[in-house]
Amino acid sequence: MNTEQLQKTLRASQYAEQVLGLHQTALEQDYAIDQFHHALTTNDIFKRVEQELKDIQDESQWMRTLRILRAKLMFRWIWQDANQLTNVITLTRELSDFADACICAAKQFALPPLLAKHGEPIGYDGQIQDLIVVGMGKLGAQELNLSSDIDLIFAFDEQGETNGRKSIDVQQFCILWGQKLIYLLDHITADGFVFRVDMRLRPWGDGSALAISHVALEKYLIQHGREWERYAWIKARIISGGKRGDHLLEMTRPFVFRRYVDYSAFEAMREMKAMIEREVARRNIADDIKLGAGGIREIEFIVQVFQLIYGGSKRELQDRQCLVSLHHLGQVGLLDSQAVIELEDAYLFLRRVEHAIQALNDQQTQMLPVEPDLRQRMIDTLGYDSWNAFLAVLNEKRARVSDQFKNLIQEEVASPAETETQLELRLDAVLDDSTKNLIHEFWHGNALKKLPSKAVQRLKDFWPHFIEAVLQSDKPQVALTRLMPLVESVMRRTVYLVMLMESRGAMQRLVKMATVSPWICEELTQYPVLLDEFLSMDFELPKRQDLEDSLRQQLLRIEIDQVEDQMRVLRLFKKSNVLTVAASDVLAESPLMKVSDALTDIAEVSVIATLNLAYQTVVKRHGYPLDAEGQRCSLEHTGFAVIGYGKVGGIELGYGSDLDLVFIHYFDEQAETDGPKAITGFEFAVRVAQKFLSLMTTQTLDGRVYEIDTRLRPSGEAGLLVTSLKAFEQYQLKSAWLWEHQALVRARSIAGEMDLRNKFAHLRAQILTQPRDEKYVQEEVLKMRQKMKDHLGSSSEQKKHGIFHLKQDAGGIVDIEFMAQYMVLAWSGANPDLAHFSDNVRILEDAAQAGCLSSEDATALIHAYLSERAESHRLALANQSMQVSAADWRDTREVVCKLWQRLIDPVSTVVLESE
Repeated sequence: MNTEQLQKTLRASQYAEQVLGLHQTALEQDYAIDQFHHALTTNDIFKRVEQELKDIQDESQWMRTLRILRAKLMFRWIWQDANQLTNVITLTRELSDFADACICAAKQFALPPLLAKHGEPIGYDGQIQDLIVVGMGKLGAQELNLSSDIDLIFAFDEQGETNGRKSIDVQQFCILWGQKLIYLLDHITADGFVFRVDMRLRPWGDGSALAISHVALEKYLIQHGREWERYAWIKARIISGGKRGDHLLEMTRPFVFRRYVDYSAFEAMREMKAMIEREVARRNIADDIKLGAGGIREIEFIVQVFQLIYGGSKRELQDRQCLVSLHHLGQVGLLDSQAVIELEDAYLFLRRVEHAIQALNDQQTQMLPVEPDLRQRMIDTLGYDSWNAFLAVLNEKRARVSDQFKNLIQEEVASPAETETQLELRLDAVLDDSTKNLIHEFWHGNALKKLPSKAVQRLKDFWPHFIEAVLQSDKPQVALTRLMPLVESVMRRTVYLVMLMESRGAMQRLVKMATVSPWICEELTQYPVLLDEFLSMDFELPKRQDLEDSLRQQLLRIEIDQVEDQMRVLRLFKKSNVLTVAASDVLAESPLMKVSDALTDIAEVSVIATLNLAYQTVVKRHGYPLDAEGQRCSLEHTGFAVIGYGKVGGIELGYGSDLDLVFIHYFDEQAETDGPKAITGFEFAVRVAQKFLSLMTTQTLDGRVYEIDTRLRPSGEAGLLVTSLKAFEQYQLKSAWLWEHQALVRARSIAGEMDLRNKFAHLRAQILTQPRDEKYVQEEVLKMRQKMKDHLGSSSEQKKHGIFHLKQDAGGIVDIEFMAQYMVLAWSGANPDLAHFSDNVRILEDAAQAGCLSSEDATALIHAYLSERAESHRLALANQSMQVSAADWRDTREVVCKLWQRLIDPVSTVVLESE
């Protein structure tokens, strides 16, 4: 061994002296092999543990071998740390890898005797159950220090019984398994211990069952999980348990990382910090570099509070490791770069000091030593000339951490600029008597009397902040009237009140939204869970990929037969994302076509996910059908597709739009499926469609996903719910009315097997580009348009009073849509590119590109169309009808009507109703 390095090691650690005295020959052999200079990979460590324990059957020998290995590795790590041959990140990772390897080895060694006595643990699902080991704290984050305890939680997937001669239930089996694992690692023998094991982080803590089922853990977290447990589960990591463990951990993520921006974490953090400070004062441990002011725990708190607040909406903040998440906080702009640099520097320094303290005697402590000899040993290791010089650096770094902590965590919610009395006087001046009475009834009603005292106090704390925001709006009475029902609906879930108090920006946005859109207020009031999403919005329109990823992740946690959970996820996904679009529309003034694109994306993603669920459900019961060519279908080759018509087909969805859908299949209708309950291909197709409609349209407490209209299918309501591609083709080519081809203009496949979708696109183009008599198309389009005006347009009396129905009257949205459809049907025989797109704007652009329409006319129609649709969106958000003042739209309507006359109805004259 290198003599100088050896002396530094022994100077740094009395424990290392003891290990050398007991195992010098073995240590010299280890040194000769790797020189104690290079880092160990995870694989290196697992292999070392495996090799040392190989073929050992005797329990005492197994325990002795692992304890000696631990001592040798500890000597090596202290050597590297004392001689600066490693760094904090590498050292803590290697220590954590060793813990993982020991846990896995102990779990494996403990199992055979249990199997011999009790048999295999079999869950109700018929699967052999595994012991899921969850690493918490520093082990979970792979940040173990030189003398860390390891915090564990034991779980299993499903209840059941063992199949041996002495049968016990699965939970008891896993408890016995876990107890043996702990004994093998924690029990102190003549050779010491491997790791001290702490199980107090499990649900209900000491005194509760040592192992818990997936379902019981989920129920506990939902019903009883406390704020400090959210912090603890940030660092949770599955050490052993395979896919079942991964599923369990995924289940805990919504408990830890709320989908909304969770400002209540500030309050919880303040309470936890105050509790720790009281404990520090009581135990007189200000010199504890972990718990004392400016210590390791404060750095972790800074990182974790941001993780809990924003982790649900910013997945990059969900990392377990403190430094990784610290860097991410800088990258997303939640901490400035200087703060990140200072906190990282302090963290690495404090962790090095922690190792120096613990190396002295292999003790789990973070207290600075008081004995002069130990102090001198420590500063020699750390490279300081004197204890005072070391303290100067330590105190400087702790002071910076403490300042950051106070700035970011300990700030209380700012008080309103005015006193409560001043706010009430200002409010009184702008409200009418009915609104004043509404407030009086709220504060003196039975609902408030039934609230717990803590909730009442939070409501009282919230009220002046709320009133201040209302008074800052341009329509305080409107805002207050619309928001009072919302306040009433969430006053029991006071976390929302806290979040609004903590974030003035969120409060101001909510008030502004209320003045613009009663529809948004009604949605939030009826479904308060949507506030989760609203309060975390960045008011950017959702991206298609993010929508797909989000819904997929939510549905992955749900079994295929958990229909109620599927319905809830689908409904809240749709509602929360539509709310995001509405907020972007109102507050960020997003362009109309991008708004429609986003609303259409939400619908398509919902349809795709719902179709997948419906298909898998029917397959699980009946097996797969054969396709029309005799090939077995699969989840990749489904033989089923959903066609979107109307607004969803035309990529022009509005806020209240339903979905016009048609289902087509490519099955052998007579051949039977290959499952235990076989049905024909035709029955399979119908059941998929029925299941799809049920998932989408069933009314639950969370509403519906969408209203679905399937009347555009061949033969309408009298026709089959699902049509084969061949039957659809025959109908369209031989039996369909022109108005059905007109509807096909705005059709496109939106879900299902891509090959079948491509076949549909080819068929659609073939149908639309048939040569047609232009005169006949004019007549048929005109007849259909007149029917719609008669049934849906404004009455003669309304027109006399200057009313214009923005959608259905002459010069409105439908006129423009019909003109675009006319162009495709009349002209695409000679100009096939006109049939390519299904949305009106691009059809009009293509008509100009093909020379069928002048660019001036196309531009004028597009401008009119977008103007009218933008107003229809605004009216929908305001819960107002499509009937507007004719005078305000005279110029726009005149442009549309003149083009209508020129293209479709040349014998008519443009006469707009009087103003």
